[in-house]
Amino acid sequence: MALMIIQLLIVLGALYVGSRYGSLALGAISGIGLAILVFGFGMKPGTPPTDVIYIIIAAVTCAGVLQASGGMDWLIQIAEKMLRSHPDRITILAPLTTFFLTVLVGTGHVVYTLMPIIVDIAIKKDIRPERPCAVASIASQVGITCSPIAAAVVAFVTISNANGYGVSIPQVLMVTLPACVIGLLFAAMASYRRGKDLDKDPDFQKRISDPAVKNYVYGSDATTLDKVIDKKAKLAVYIFLLAILVIVGLAFCQMVLSKEALERLPKMNIAIQIIMLCASALMIMLCKVDLKKAAAGAVWRSGMVAVVAIYGIAWMADTYFGNYMDQIKEMLTGVVTQYPWSIAFVFFLVSVLINSQGAVVVAMLPLAYSLGIPGPVLLGVLPSVYGYFFIPNYPSDIATVNFDRTGTTVIGKYLLNHSFMMPGLVSTIIATVMGYLITTVFFPGYFAGL
Repeated sequence: MALMIIQLLIVLGALYVGSRYGSLALGAISGIGLAILVFGFGMKPGTPPTDVIYIIIAAVTCAGVLQASGGMDWLIQIAEKMLRSHPDRITILAPLTTFFLTVLVGTGHVVYTLMPIIVDIAIKKDIRPERPCAVASIASQVGITCSPIAAAVVAFVTISNANGYGVSIPQVLMVTLPACVIGLLFAAMASYRRGKDLDKDPDFQKRISDPAVKNYVYGSDATTLDKVIDKKAKLAVYIFLLAILVIVGLAFCQMVLSKEALERLPKMNIAIQIIMLCASALMIMLCKVDLKKAAAGAVWRSGMVAVVAIYGIAWMADTYFGNYMDQIKEMLTGVVTQYPWSIAFVFFLVSVLINSQGAVVVAMLPLAYSLGIPGPVLLGVLPSVYGYFFIPNYPSDIATVNFDRTGTTVIGKYLLNHSFMMPGLVSTIIATVMGYLITTVFFPGYFAGL
């Protein structure tokens, strides 16, 4: 037992040190932890999550090409028009906008372009920017478990099918979409009157007593409406949307076709890779995309960082849990048998250390199935894999703080008293409870998947 604890501390230590450095360090430093386990303690190496990695590469390549084509600018422009047409409701509409953009493109990093616009609209309506900004940043990450091309969703389906739970992407979305939207609406309503209005906030009024600061806050404009979107950028969006529709359509087919017909179709993880690569190729050829921009874009770069993180983290976790599976089952079987939903706490805590929902699914879902937790329960608590808002070191949260010119969106003196804590907890808790109710209470037969 002592050796097991020491090795667990090595795993946690690698995750902690990696999170301090951020970016590629999470995956690379997990490699050091893996090396210590394998070469230092003689553990049998686990299996790297190659299927999920290939899907991420294909999806991120497609989204990166879309961004380089200018198609992402068109989507942001459409979102801005909607937000500016209803500025009084920015606290409700901003998180819904960032959420559905993430659902569409499979990554939350689209928030960087939209966040300055949210701040600008809030300031011009004298709304405290912390209210829409904090929950909008949270929403951009919540959308990952609701996207048909996101690594977390595809990994859940792939691993579940391998463990006897025959769930499809549409079935996952039928749970996570309503659950997460309800959670976000609760978080937005909790943020609606959060903090003092700008005209009643003494700290803010003191800051803008300096003419230079006041000009910085009120004299800046952020907009994408002046951008000219050409036909090729719009064509790229249509190609991208068509690819998503084909993926969802194939997933629906797998729900209704006979076993004989299914055998003639490629598995869903293979189909997604093929479709995403084909969509990338069509955009490159028909829209004349500058590939240097695609490789240098935020979407592609962040996606490749996620690949490295998942590669190192999941491989290290699979090595540790694989070698101690019997002991872990013995320790946890009683708890998870009586309270199977309690695995949500494990997912959340691991996510606090790992800044990737896909990595949490790949690393922890096989363990959950091995403990005998039913597939519908795991599907219901899937929203709990988002917990990395707890420690505010994620790029979208840091960027949001910097975008807020009023200084109302903050990290906090004591680290955990930051602007993202309340909307993050409200959203995740409500979404997890709703997801669990959908799968195990309201429609237990439909989501049984067996």
